[in-house]
Amino acid sequence: MTSTATLPRQGATDNKLNSLGFAKPPAQTRVVVAMSGGVDSSVVAALLAREGYDVVGVTLQLYDHGAALAKKGACCAGQDIHDARRVAERLGFPHYVLDYENKFRESVIDEFADAYLAGATPVPCIRCNERVKFRDLLETARELDADCMATGHYIQRKPGPEGAELHMAADPARDQSYFLFSTTQEQLDFLRFPLGHLTSKAETRALAGEFGLSVADKPDSQDICFVPNGNYAAVIEKLRPGAADPGEIVDLDGNVLGSHRGVIHYTIGQRRGLGIGGLGDPLYVVKLDPETRRVIVGPKEALATRIVPVGEVNWIGPGAFEDGPREIAVRIRSTRPPAPALLRPVGPRAAEIELAEAEEGVSPGQACVFYELDGTRVLGGGWIKARA
Repeated sequence: MTSTATLPRQGATDNKLNSLGFAKPPAQTRVVVAMSGGVDSSVVAALLAREGYDVVGVTLQLYDHGAALAKKGACCAGQDIHDARRVAERLGFPHYVLDYENKFRESVIDEFADAYLAGATPVPCIRCNERVKFRDLLETARELDADCMATGHYIQRKPGPEGAELHMAADPARDQSYFLFSTTQEQLDFLRFPLGHLTSKAETRALAGEFGLSVADKPDSQDICFVPNGNYAAVIEKLRPGAADPGEIVDLDGNVLGSHRGVIHYTIGQRRGLGIGGLGDPLYVVKLDPETRRVIVGPKEALATRIVPVGEVNWIGPGAFEDGPREIAVRIRSTRPPAPALLRPVGPRAAEIELAEAEEGVSPGQACVFYELDGTRVLGGGWIKARA
């Protein structure tokens, strides 16, 4: 991509609006950029600064600064804060670091640990977006008299007949809509996602190179930011001593097949590492019962389900959520494409999802994200609950 690249226009097509959708010059439009220290948010800040916007960079310190310094490739760690500051200095806009460690622990880490103890498989990145970045940081942006807040997420905000709409990213491989389903309409009105229209990560890195950013070749973060080396069980044991109490592995009829070293070490659909080989057909984890400390296993077909109960629904689609059943598409894993389903509201913020084709390994604690059928618009979503 050449240096002529510009931001997609956010909002109506009125030529008097700037690229962020405001009827005033960029220099009079203040935008807070949530800077993680990675290449994506750094490019967002650079693009906005080049267009002449009044950019303010903000980076969150989310967990222990000393421990963070030793962990590379994670969001909001010590090195990342340093990288974000260097980008701001190079581009000439103010940059602030906010200590959100307590908020992050209360809003994200504690729930993460408790969810695993309850036999669920949580997605802390969604809670971080919902409760820290798009709630607390967004409020800080308003206090800084910002007109909007921009992030490096790969998702698109498009104008619609009833206001701003959320759509999947142009690049399916980078789409982050699964992790942003809980964005409310009020938040969406204030947010901007300048990278959502790009068709590959290579474009982003090329832009970073053009701007001379030191993070142009920085690797993407892979793990949950507060979980060193992906060892979430060790984190949970540290947060909740005694969480790894051993128990029994049983089949669907309750027959004891072996023992385990703690429910927190297992997830729905897991096959490897059960320690019960040689019993014939492969067995998979089909249910976790933290009260009895039992891991229930069964054949692969026992994992299949078509009915998925969902709670804490956030609806940003057209009409009222409770207006009868709808044919939609849903994604129950971030790595799966949306699949056809029927959405049946069963309360103000609860629904039953009937999948057109059975899915294996549907796990409580994961997200179920709603999309328009055969389209790109995000309609909202909810959290998968355990079936009664």
